[in-house]
Amino acid sequence: MGKALAWSMLLLAGVLDVLWALAMKQAEGYTRLGWSLASFALLGAFVWLLGKSLSVLPIGTAYAVWTGIGAVGTVAAGAWLFGESLGAVRLLGIALVMAGIVVLKLAPG
Repeated sequence: MGKALAWSMLLLAGVLDVLWALAMKQAEGYTRLGWSLASFALLGAFVWLLGKSLSVLPIGTAYAVWTGIGAVGTVAAGAWLFGESLGAVRLLGIALVMAGIVVLKLAPG
């Protein structure tokens, strides 16, 4: 597998991580069967994609990028879907995480 495919798989794993978090919230403590099953399916999918990408990408960079995508995406989704606040400090935190993702992506190795 080439690096471009590995990065694509990692980005998709990050998006699925966000969807997994949203499905977990909708599962309401795993009391709603459909959302619970969706949560488990998304979990399996993103773990598989993350694992495949790690066969090519450095683990430190890949894991940091994946968690960053999940964190930023989940905060954004929480604000958009559930009305969670996005104050100045939270926006600064998101900006710092995003800057870290860009730096890690651009770093050699």
